[in-house]
Amino acid sequence: MTKARRWDNRDWPEWLNRAWDLNSGTVGALQVTEGDRELLEIVTLEGIHRITWDDWIIQGINGELYPCKPDIFEKTYEQAT
Repeated sequence: MTKARRWDNRDWPEWLNRAWDLNSGTVGALQVTEGDRELLEIVTLEGIHRITWDDWIIQGINGELYPCKPDIFEKTYEQAT
């Protein structure tokens, strides 16, 4: 199952807290962009991707993280029941 969370001021789920605790630069890590606290970086196998407030952070089936803009997320995913 894919997990997703919008980047906002709410408390993060455990899977995002684990990503935050990884060393900076490690694949799967979340880190604050140096010099800009309005951006968050996700370290992926393809490189570093920056996200802004209200973007979605998605965890794939192998635990990988990747960003998704809100408009794309709404067109692609639906909430599981």
